[in-house]
Amino acid sequence: MRVRDCMTKDVRIAMPDATLRDVAQAMASLDAGLLPVAEGDHLIGMVTDRDIAVRGVAMGKGPETPVRDVMTGDVKYCFDDEEVSAVLQNMGDIQVRRLPVLNRDKRLVGIISLGDLAMNGEAMHAGEALGGISQRGGEHSQITH
Repeated sequence: MRVRDCMTKDVRIAMPDATLRDVAQAMASLDAGLLPVAEGDHLIGMVTDRDIAVRGVAMGKGPETPVRDVMTGDVKYCFDDEEVSAVLQNMGDIQVRRLPVLNRDKRLVGIISLGDLAMNGEAMHAGEALGGISQRGGEHSQITH
């Protein structure tokens, strides 16, 4: 199975100048915990509900703080034509639960999550990836920032 067969295709983008309040409200209305951050058609970061809480609120930043101040700039991604099993292995290795999906022109075309994969017949592999993701620390740990 390819990533394009099970990814979420309808993706909302946050602008780097958007406020934490705007992004939190967008996440609430979408029932999502992550938004890609883009300037023009270039993906420059990702912001999660955890970024808002840990890098924002916990560090004294207010609701008018721009997203760029709390987003993760080191964006990990996958391509829409990749095999799901390889992407799941990578998600476990780099300890992330979601990845933006790009086409080969490096345009954002979707988001893939462990939930998407588990719901599309990859439950065993998703569980293995979750085991890797759940290890303490890792490159995307909030503690290291």
